[in-house]
Amino acid sequence: MVVPEPVRRALAEHARAEAPNEACGLVVFRDGVAERYVPGRNAAASPYRFELDVDPETWFLEDEGYELAVFHSHLSSPPRPSRTDVENIGLWAGRPYLIYTLRTGELAAWRIVNDVIEPLPLAGDVTNEAVGGVDAA
Repeated sequence: MVVPEPVRRALAEHARAEAPNEACGLVVFRDGVAERYVPGRNAAASPYRFELDVDPETWFLEDEGYELAVFHSHLSSPPRPSRTDVENIGLWAGRPYLIYTLRTGELAAWRIVNDVIEPLPLAGDVTNEAVGGVDAA
């Protein structure tokens, strides 16, 4: 998975703006490259967990060939799924799952299936093509 700098910046900015609560949203990928970030609302308004609330239309991007990755931030714990993340994976099981740690600026990607946490390779830019940042939706 590749998350170019403009998208990484959008994730970091949203995490800072939502602190002390966890930020959450969806990262929109095509062919393994993140094209943009769609910020969501943390309906739980909590620093310990998130309940992703995004415009329902966003989910239809999958019908257009995009892959959606769930994103959320941690204030200071490492960017690894917590027990709460694993227990609440629900419909996001098997989807790419990105976590950003505000304290360190570290971003990591995972897949969670049947309580098993699998790390996913994550890279920065691979081309000089313009890639979108934050989506106003």
